[in-house]
Amino acid sequence: MKKYTIALFSLLAAAVLFTSCKKEYESIESVDDTAIQAYIKKNNLNMTKDATGVYYQVVTPGTGDVFANKDSVYFTYQEKSITDATTYYTSPTYGVSGTYFGYMIGTFNGSWGKALIGQKYGAKVRLLIPSHLAYGKNGNTSLNVPSNAILDTYVNTLDFRKQWQLDDYYIQTYLTANKVTAVKDAATGIYTVVTSAGTPGTVITDQTTLVVKYTGRFLNGTVFDSSTDGTFSTTLNNVIKGWGILKNYAPGAKVRLFIPSVLAYGPSGSVDPSTGVATIPANTTLDFDIEIVSATN
Repeated sequence: MKKYTIALFSLLAAAVLFTSCKKEYESIESVDDTAIQAYIKKNNLNMTKDATGVYYQVVTPGTGDVFANKDSVYFTYQEKSITDATTYYTSPTYGVSGTYFGYMIGTFNGSWGKALIGQKYGAKVRLLIPSHLAYGKNGNTSLNVPSNAILDTYVNTLDFRKQWQLDDYYIQTYLTANKVTAVKDAATGIYTVVTSAGTPGTVITDQTTLVVKYTGRFLNGTVFDSSTDGTFSTTLNNVIKGWGILKNYAPGAKVRLFIPSVLAYGPSGSVDPSTGVATIPANTTLDFDIEIVSATN
């Protein structure tokens, strides 16, 4: 009898505990939804609620084809707090994300899904994401997201299908922001700024031995490699494809080259063989200052 009573008591305790946890989880959903509705009313927003509890609005419709799961999509996004408008994350200027659409709609427990399904390239969507579908009760210390933060998220898809188009977008964005005037080479997509065209005479080919001074940067200004003492010697066969445009110049030339990633280190990037650490990330557009010191055939 005592064993039966103890077993029954344990079963009832477990049921109460389960019910309590379930109610706590439901209360989080309820608290989130109440806060979101108040935010919508305060800001006079026109949002649609999906089955998961996410509210969304198509700010800008896209154009062309509707996204299919197999499509590659480039996008940027920003996450803010609905409580005090604190920005938790913004995509870097030259750090657009890219993935298959089927993976993209699964972001944050699928909370991006309903809002993005049926959209087209170039679409901009705003989402209000309940905390339990975002970073939850643990938040995210690396982004300074507190516990149970509701996200006001903007997702911007770009109207590009290919990496070279994204590269060109990066370069144009940089040139505009920094008021740099450059000429685009139609054959390669490389943008050039010529300080000096050099002295005509020696014809530069892929096999010509060049002595050059150079500094290589990412578009964010970080220098990843440099040799400015006039001791670096190479042929164009032994460097990235983008340097091949140096055949258009002569010894003494000083040029600045904005090289698309597809003519640089491409999707593989560059890794230091001694450490295994990536020195140039995949699909990185590069900015070079180059002076041709001499050319020998």
